[in-house]
Amino acid sequence: MPTGVAVFPGGSTIRGIAEKQNTVVHWSEFTRGGHFAPMEAPDLLVADLRAFFRALR
Repeated sequence: MPTGVAVFPGGSTIRGIAEKQNTVVHWSEFTRGGHFAPMEAPDLLVADLRAFFRALR
């Protein structure tokens, strides 16, 4: 299953886990946002989701 990962500040330890358990086809790292990214940086999250799904078309 193709997987996209968006890493916001504080989530840097996820890469090893994500790559072991998934087929990562989209990886993004951001300098703002955080644990509650949809509320803290919705513009970044929406743009990243659109980019991930656009590539799957």
